[in-house]
Amino acid sequence: MKPFMDADFLLENDTAKKLYHEHAEKMPIYDYHCHISPAQIAENYKFANIGELMLGGDHYKWRVMLSNGVEEKYIRGDASWLEKWKAFAASLKYCVGNPMYHWTHLELKRVFGIEDVLSEKTAEDIWNRANALLATDEYRCHGLIEKFGVKLICTTDDPVDDLKYHEQIAAQNNSFKVYPAWRPDKVLGIDRGGFVDYMNRLSRVSGIACLNLENLMKALESRLDYFHAHGARLSDHALDTVPYGVPSTHIAGEAFRKAMSGAPLTEGEIASYKTYVLIELGRMYKARGWVQQYHIGAMRNNNPLMFEKYGADVGFDSIDDTCIAQNLSHLLAEQERGHNLPKTILYCLNPKDNYVIGTMLGNFQGEGIPGKIQFGSGWWFCDQQFGMIEQMKSLAALGLLGRFVGMLTDSRSFISYTRHEYFRRILCNLIGKWVENGEYPADEEVLGEIVEGICYNNAVKYFGMDV
Repeated sequence: MKPFMDADFLLENDTAKKLYHEHAEKMPIYDYHCHISPAQIAENYKFANIGELMLGGDHYKWRVMLSNGVEEKYIRGDASWLEKWKAFAASLKYCVGNPMYHWTHLELKRVFGIEDVLSEKTAEDIWNRANALLATDEYRCHGLIEKFGVKLICTTDDPVDDLKYHEQIAAQNNSFKVYPAWRPDKVLGIDRGGFVDYMNRLSRVSGIACLNLENLMKALESRLDYFHAHGARLSDHALDTVPYGVPSTHIAGEAFRKAMSGAPLTEGEIASYKTYVLIELGRMYKARGWVQQYHIGAMRNNNPLMFEKYGADVGFDSIDDTCIAQNLSHLLAEQERGHNLPKTILYCLNPKDNYVIGTMLGNFQGEGIPGKIQFGSGWWFCDQQFGMIEQMKSLAALGLLGRFVGMLTDSRSFISYTRHEYFRRILCNLIGKWVENGEYPADEEVLGEIVEGICYNNAVKYFGMDV
């Protein structure tokens, strides 16, 4: 029997161990998509305790607690952090087979050097030991980032954001870079509440009155240039379902006019507007050498009572099962038709779409760019052992695993960088199995290059941002 989470955790053969310990383990981290706060980085925030650090904003952990029957006051309510911490610790033992068990213990080991198993029995002792370290300057935000060898972070930012915290970070002498990433979901949200108010905000920030579709595009291009000047080279779109309608300036313009006047829209008008905007944004990205990311397949805010009480992104989302292939093909083809398809990363939340994405990549590769169209790492509910393995096996079978840009945290936590370790161990074990089964040569030089590329080097080359 193997010990619990020892040095060879998840590594099942000699090749896997060699690839991980001699190659993957030493690589820095390139976190090209996350949701951590640029304000907290700029201010080198000091966390009050391990409860705030590990539970604050982490809807993965909240879902575990809710599933264990923990009352709301100990999750998102007004209970003390110690009470919340104890409630989480008491829930953790039931996470057999759940990645939360591994993530939590990796966080305790790598951040605090604590190897005890977290439970209701050990919760208060671990609380005291961890908090003693968090009281030191070494455990402020910057120290936590440096502890993991992170070289680059891309936060998630709205086009109307002023990016003042990114300016403050850029002026600091840090060992890591932090860049904004453009998230224009509200621009596409023509069918959602608050659209007119958002357009008024965009008008004020850009200095261009968004009274028609033409001016909206000018305002977006102006803001995109502002982001570009602050180092941004990525966009990110939560498409949920992939829209596609007639990309007509007339139909999209009429849809925008009606939305701004409060008139109801048809499904065709909504789809046309979203398609038009995505195509135009793709053109802007391509002209600036950006990468666009499409996150596809989330069904959000399923529990209306919890949404009314707590808002979005608090643990009540799930996987959608809408068909995506035809619309995604049409959308990418329309961008390609105008020679305006930028480098693109496609993520699917539903594993049923792994082969859809895996085969879609090959339709639009080219321009001499290795892996121009990428299959993004197992995302959200799929960033666990089985989800990662199936995503990488699909990519390997249908594309080029060796050109993969690898893992990202997609997290609001400053210590979720242990997910990179988790991913790297799974990657090395997968490749190790193929090698030891005689499916790929045991050429360590080549294998080491592939593993180091997926862990870090491919992303450096692909995104082209200064590290």
